[in-house]
Amino acid sequence: QVQLVESGGGLVQAGGSLRLSCATSDPTFSTKTKAWFRQAPGNEREFVSAISASGDTTYYADSVKGRFTITRDDVKNTVYLQMNSLKPEDTAVYYCAAGYISKNNYDMEDEYDYWGQGTQVTVSA
Repeated sequence: QVQLVESGGGLVQAGGSLRLSCATSDPTFSTKTKAWFRQAPGNEREFVSAISASGDTTYYADSVKGRFTITRDDVKNTVYLQMNSLKPEDTAVYYCAAGYISKNNYDMEDEYDYWGQGTQVTVSA
């Protein structure tokens, strides 16, 4: 059973920064595409960012492009989401996900087999 464990969420003022982490003991984690999704109250879960297994390709939702950065550390089996210039509309539960994803389907949550439990990010105005 693959487990993903997110951490790093919290309360921050608008304009501030947070770094989310997603760690696993899965020894095959480095071979999977990793992603972050988020879900705000009353909204559907939406794609935020993804990184290819090789790490050479990253993807971002337009709403976070230029503010968020996804990275991974294969030695630590961890993927990160650095979030800068946070806005109140970034408030959501953030989930990490992993899986073997077709190249063009990185933003489709149904493609991901493994999910974390989520971490709350709250941005105050």
